[in-house]
Amino acid sequence: MNNFTSGSTFFLMAFTDIREIQILHAVFFLLIYLAALFGNLLIITLITKDHCLHTPMYFFLKNLSFLDLCLISITVPKSIMNSLMNHNSISFFGCVSQVFFFFLLATTEVALLTVMSYDRYVAICHPLRYDVIMSHRSCVEMAASSWLSGGLNAILHTASTFSIPMCGSPEVHQFFCDVPQLLSLTCSFNMGELVVIGISLVFDFGCFVFIAISYIHIFSTVLKLSSRESRSKAFSTCLPHLLVVTLFLSSGFFAYLHSLPKSPSLLDLLISVFYTVVPPTMNPLIYSLRNKDMKIALGKLRKARYFQSN
Repeated sequence: MNNFTSGSTFFLMAFTDIREIQILHAVFFLLIYLAALFGNLLIITLITKDHCLHTPMYFFLKNLSFLDLCLISITVPKSIMNSLMNHNSISFFGCVSQVFFFFLLATTEVALLTVMSYDRYVAICHPLRYDVIMSHRSCVEMAASSWLSGGLNAILHTASTFSIPMCGSPEVHQFFCDVPQLLSLTCSFNMGELVVIGISLVFDFGCFVFIAISYIHIFSTVLKLSSRESRSKAFSTCLPHLLVVTLFLSSGFFAYLHSLPKSPSLLDLLISVFYTVVPPTMNPLIYSLRNKDMKIALGKLRKARYFQSN
């Protein structure tokens, strides 16, 4: 039973041992990664360049796209390189970095999604007070608070996870350094990290309840609107956000609440892909496909590019 030190190496779980499928996995992940990069960078560019999109809703959406851009970059590039090189190792400091930045970005995203639901609640339920409540200063403070909560949670998780010595086989049954899998490698019971996970789950559940209450008020207000066009516009801005929240939180809750199997499970790999890869890739599509303002901004950008080239 060998203890892990700062010079140790972990071995991540591969999706398959068949070389041809490893190459296929690398190509598939690369395409997903490029799609996520393109989609999120496009949203950031459109919101930055189009002054019509300089509103609280799009300010938070821009932050969300930046978070998604970083979140998928924490795990996917390393997985692609491992599959291409047929070498699944990751250094101790690389594993610590993955844990820290994953919780920093994931917790910040949960908090930001909660803030975005509050923004929609104020816009629909209290439209006359919207400009006062959602001032630029308030938006910056809410975004900063989201990042602060993410940083605090990341420090707690990282410190508590690696505070207990790890021994035995250095194999992490996941395609990245995920905390539940790392806890199974500890030499003794890690009560500190379990407490931190409990606090995180309470925080996430509190955010979910806040979002749910916000949308109960939103939908009750929307259904009272006499104009069909107004109802359609309200639903087009709220339903995508609700879908993003459901995808992100449901997969994350399942991953951290279900018991770990004694042997590596393909289901665990697929679930981890669902909450680390799918949301950053799907968010640009969810927020842009039915969003009229984003389509108009994209049209303006295309015209500007066309005139510049001619």
